[in-house]
Amino acid sequence: MNGAGDAALSAGTAPVRVALIGMGRMGRALDALAPERGCEIVARLDAAEMTRGITMADLHGAQVAIEFTTPEAAVTNAVTLLGLGCPVVIGTTGWNAALPALTAAVASSGCAALWSPNFSLGVQLFLAIAEDAARRARDVLGFDVHVVETHHTAKKDAPSGTGIAIADRLEAGLGRRVPITSVRVGSVPGTHDVLLDAAFEQITLRHEARDRRVFADGALAAARWLAASRPPALYTMRDVLSTSVPTP
Repeated sequence: MNGAGDAALSAGTAPVRVALIGMGRMGRALDALAPERGCEIVARLDAAEMTRGITMADLHGAQVAIEFTTPEAAVTNAVTLLGLGCPVVIGTTGWNAALPALTAAVASSGCAALWSPNFSLGVQLFLAIAEDAARRARDVLGFDVHVVETHHTAKKDAPSGTGIAIADRLEAGLGRRVPITSVRVGSVPGTHDVLLDAAFEQITLRHEARDRRVFADGALAAARWLAASRPPALYTMRDVLSTSVPTP
């Protein structure tokens, strides 16, 4: 991913105008990091605006919105934004059952959206590593495979979207179901372990987020990518990683 970590705008490059939907922990992290990542926050919308309904005037000319709210509100917010012609990056997790409704909204609005269970660039690499390990373990007898995901006590969905994504990739490699254990404790931003356990040995793969800014960094990179006149479609971080990101 080119330019996700650059600290300043290139000469003559205008920042991407972003609306933040949800001003909780992630909203505040995005707000703080945006100027360093080639983005200008032009709107900060929270419960009051969502309760009465987001309008075009609320967006203040945003080229793209980033949504981090709750599983109950995420799809409604995204559908509203698409209806207003504003591409949206959805960072909220726990709403996957409503994916068909979001897909339909993208098609009917002619506007692009992007979602991911996790915006960390390291997690995208971790998913590929986990699937490769599972394929290699498929024909090795005696190994049991399990996912353990650990998050802070305020996280509402369990298992996490990332835990589910990891299990899906493991199942693709192994050809069998992989269980997930969820732990909610303290202030952990997010730790994901893949355990490959045999009678006399164990392999552990781990991704550990040390700061929620890692998710903000990826979401801002996704917003810059989506704002670059993407054709109407429902994208994921795999699409972002497969092409270059506009450099701030």
